[in-house]
Amino acid sequence: MRTLICGSMAYDTIMVFHDRFKNHILPDQLHLLNVSFLVPDMRREFGGCAGNIAYSLKLLGGKPLIMAAVGQDSQPYMQRLQKLGLDTSFVREVPATYTAQAFITTDLDDNQITAFHPGAMNFSHLNSVAEAGNIAIGIVAPDGREGMQQHAREFHTAGIPFIFDPGQGLPMFQGEELLRFLEMADYCCVNDYEARLLAEKTGRSIEELAGMVKALVVTLGGKGSSIYVEGRRIDIPGVEPDDLIDPTGCGDAFRAGLLYGIVNDMDWDQAGRLASLMGAIKIAHRGGQNHVIERDDIAARYRRAFGHALW
Repeated sequence: MRTLICGSMAYDTIMVFHDRFKNHILPDQLHLLNVSFLVPDMRREFGGCAGNIAYSLKLLGGKPLIMAAVGQDSQPYMQRLQKLGLDTSFVREVPATYTAQAFITTDLDDNQITAFHPGAMNFSHLNSVAEAGNIAIGIVAPDGREGMQQHAREFHTAGIPFIFDPGQGLPMFQGEELLRFLEMADYCCVNDYEARLLAEKTGRSIEELAGMVKALVVTLGGKGSSIYVEGRRIDIPGVEPDDLIDPTGCGDAFRAGLLYGIVNDMDWDQAGRLASLMGAIKIAHRGGQNHVIERDDIAARYRRAFGHALW
């Protein structure tokens, strides 16, 4: 059964400044800010929520289908997806645009200066859920504003259950718009900060928001997650990772586990634990798509972590 993943695809350019920003920025001269940082370390990662979720879902043996917009520079990413065996039928190249890109400079205190160019992501509404057939479940992940709204409506109209995952796109929407998303969605997944922001913007408590969907999942980083379902809260433990290398894409790996659990009729406790495990596997690697693990190894790690079989 195929999972339609609507969201962004992006390049992440990550640079390291071998000093501290505070040593080169004068607080009383911010109105005249003109600085340049030498960054001898640089790497480029394949990212974006849709790409990251699809990558981890494929590791689990799922059938992800990416729906995203990319630019004229997308060839390296498209070749990668095809090499991984990921379906690119609904990845649209938008002429005269660049693929969404984040440029991140980190200093020795782990402070970050980030510039984000949305590029082709702003044209995600050119894709339509109706174009994809035989979809068991979907997700509306961070993407262009118009595209997120359109894809949610299309999932709802088609009767296809989907997860609303506003992520870093949450600030784009007003309270009434967010409530409309929840009215259409079957599930919602946010981190703890986003949960507080969602409650503040809508004027509703977490419990009230959870009552609008079948399940509201709030991730808590290394502490696990809380799943609000049928008037109760299920607390899911975190999983001890092999190493703490890079949190980039951990939320996307978590969502891949959640999607796999839902589409395969796992109960919420098992689906939540699988999602936690996927996040723990990812955090031990740099970037959102560099963790390599076989499906049987995922099952073995699940048994070690929780004491019972996954499948």
